Amino acid sequence: MHHLRKPFASTNSNVLLLVLCQALSMTGNVILFTTAALIGQALAPDKSMATVPLALAQIATMIATIPASLLMRRVGRKLGFGVGIFVGLSGAALGLYAILTHQFVWFCLATMLFGSFNSFVGFYRFAAAEVAPSGFRSQAIALVVAGGVAAAVAGPQLASWSKDRLYGEDFAGSFATIAVLIALSLLPLLWVKIPQLSASERQEKGRSLTVIMRQPIFIVAVLGSMLGYGVMVLVMTATPLAMVAHAHPFHEAATVMQWHVLGMFAPSFITGFLIARFGVLPMMTCGGLLSLICIAINLTTAGFLSYSIALLLLGIGWNLLFIGSTTLLTETYVPAEKTGVQAAHDFLMFGFVAFSTILSGSLFQNFGWTMVNLAGIPMMLLVLAAIGWLAYHRTALKSQPTP
Repeated sequence: MHHLRKPFASTNSNVLLLVLCQALSMTGNVILFTTAALIGQALAPDKSMATVPLALAQIATMIATIPASLLMRRVGRKLGFGVGIFVGLSGAALGLYAILTHQFVWFCLATMLFGSFNSFVGFYRFAAAEVAPSGFRSQAIALVVAGGVAAAVAGPQLASWSKDRLYGEDFAGSFATIAVLIALSLLPLLWVKIPQLSASERQEKGRSLTVIMRQPIFIVAVLGSMLGYGVMVLVMTATPLAMVAHAHPFHEAATVMQWHVLGMFAPSFITGFLIARFGVLPMMTCGGLLSLICIAINLTTAGFLSYSIALLLLGIGWNLLFIGSTTLLTETYVPAEKTGVQAAHDFLMFGFVAFSTILSGSLFQNFGWTMVNLAGIPMMLLVLAAIGWLAYHRTALKSQPTP
């Protein structure tokens, strides 16, 4: 019995270390998303460009996803994550410099470096799936995503607390805090043990990516991630701007973001078990419906409580769609194919997130808060339609007589 417990304990410790890496990285990410639109608004020559730095961060994440995945295939997850941490530290330092010198262009470059760092962070969930037994895969993914609970609690508070703490410049202290958090994430990474691909798995090519991407499961996994994440970013990015425009102070906007991020990550402690119990498609459906309820609230009222409830539901909806889509994606490939499939999935997802970030700022500045929310409705309806299509497809396959 002892020889069975040891690998399981090792698996648990690796997952927990990855949770800690995710928690530290995501706390810095929350600080960035809480402050970047306001920093952009202060530095940009045109206020409609307030969300451009965030959009560039998402574009950089999209572009860096494939190189990050290929690097990890060659040198391993652990060293690859270390490279990502170095890139993130460079971005935080450049962001601090941009704020102190009031340079919008340098701030945009800083968020691009930070976005590249996020492309590496996105693979923590896949690393957890690789160290976990197959029956524990969705739970391992969910637990790593749950590392964001610390981000939900600490991120907005750290953003608010550190806002004026350095040189008297708004948000300079926030970026110094981001740098410290990224540096700390290196410590648990040193202890993680992630299995390398075997020589045969590295040489084996597997099916072509186009064949894999034509699978109904892959299509729905990508749509769930793309549109679920896209709608979340669309509404979330504009929320601090909308709240300030409606005369809410920054600390209230930070609190709303805290509830939102808590909704994004706190359900992760049970999401994996809910997926195992009720199935991935029903939980993704719940995620889509919660996102629509958020939009309905935003369209009808603009008080502090309504913002808090709406963004909390939006976070929960994202959680169910993101973890569900990631779990669904693991059904589409074998180990030799994972590098290309994971990179393609995240490339498409972050590409749409970048588009949604740009769209958010443009819609808000030119058409207002109502149009931001209306734009999310057809996206979420498409997700629900795709989930229904896959459910019907699976039911039809099961009903066919066995030859």
